[in-house]
Amino acid sequence: MKKILLTLSVFALTSTVFAQTDEPTVTETNSSDYNKWSIELNGGVNKFQRPATPGYYTGTPSPWNADLGVRYMFNNKFGMKLDVGYYNFSGKDSSLDFDTHYYRADLQAVANLGRIMNFETWTNTIGLLGHTGFGYGQLKSDNADFTDKMFNFMAGVTGQIKLSNRVALTGDFTTILNAQQDYAFDGASTYGGRGFGGILFQGTVGLTVYLGGNEKHADWVSLDSELKKEIDALENRLATIETGLTDSDQDGVPDMFDAEPNSMAGVQVDTKGRTIDRNNNGVADELESYFETKYGDKGNASTAGMDVKSLINDGYVNVYFDFNKTQPTTESASGINFLVKYLKANPSASADVVGYADEIGNADYNKNLSQTRANNVKQILVDAGISGSRLNVVGNGEDTSVNKDSKQARQIVRRVTFKIK
Repeated sequence: MKKILLTLSVFALTSTVFAQTDEPTVTETNSSDYNKWSIELNGGVNKFQRPATPGYYTGTPSPWNADLGVRYMFNNKFGMKLDVGYYNFSGKDSSLDFDTHYYRADLQAVANLGRIMNFETWTNTIGLLGHTGFGYGQLKSDNADFTDKMFNFMAGVTGQIKLSNRVALTGDFTTILNAQQDYAFDGASTYGGRGFGGILFQGTVGLTVYLGGNEKHADWVSLDSELKKEIDALENRLATIETGLTDSDQDGVPDMFDAEPNSMAGVQVDTKGRTIDRNNNGVADELESYFETKYGDKGNASTAGMDVKSLINDGYVNVYFDFNKTQPTTESASGINFLVKYLKANPSASADVVGYADEIGNADYNKNLSQTRANNVKQILVDAGISGSRLNVVGNGEDTSVNKDSKQARQIVRRVTFKIK
């Protein structure tokens, strides 16, 4: 628990720092990052139940009807839609002749039954909507001059098949109940019912087109899965912060704030983890102080040289590389300068420039990589005034001395080191 609290405390202080690193970032998904608007266009068949005049009837089913709707989802489960519909009724072969038309406009509530029932646990392409609402309708006839005005109540279910993130194929079955309907659907007689006496069924197929700039529509988004993504993203960030709190070179400055994460062990560093070298000669001030105290003259290479040579040969002076890179890191310039100072102070000395790689990848490739790294460091030394004849390049390939599964350990072995002869 303490570890979690510590991590959360550091999180707020370090978000800006991590925004500037080269580590891969995790794209977080907000639960509202989905489209909410859609347009629905449907066509199909119908069948009126009552009222109907004896001798007047339609086929079962009867063509045709069409409707157009605009829907808005408040979230991935509930929404509203406004739709209009047109229905044509005409007599079957053995029916008395008639031709009537029904128009309606309705405001309906919509429930995404597929999300409510967790369809996403077994399919991401099949959905189910429920809708119900009230509206206004009119019935007109080609054979009589009247306009029957009424209110309606409707309810239905809509099956969905997602064709893409922008389009879904739909199939709908709806029941419409009319109140205060004065004429029969065929228009040939009057009807005296005041309640919801008119009954009409419709079946349609159509397309839903999703609008908006996000990838998915609310119809196909599971907030549970989105919440899991957010939790995973937060856990990844916390893990990154915990990694950043590691102090690879043990200089007292966490890696996340360390501008020189490979500073020499035991030497004094500033608040950003950089080796203190006030005279910019490539040698840490503490080492210079040590040689001056022990030998009385830090410039006397003949007396101090034996210890400096041991320091170099024992691997305290290194040049480091980023993963799969052949040019040294900027922080490694001090290591190269250290050797330049020594070789210039000891003109009879020569050095092996020994390259290494970590164990990630093909061994032959890593062998060539280590050779290239050593050659590049040699060229820097030559450009700094050291004769190439004094430098022998060795590509030692993979350094297997560390745990290859540790990112920090692999950083240590991606290096070029030196052997004074």
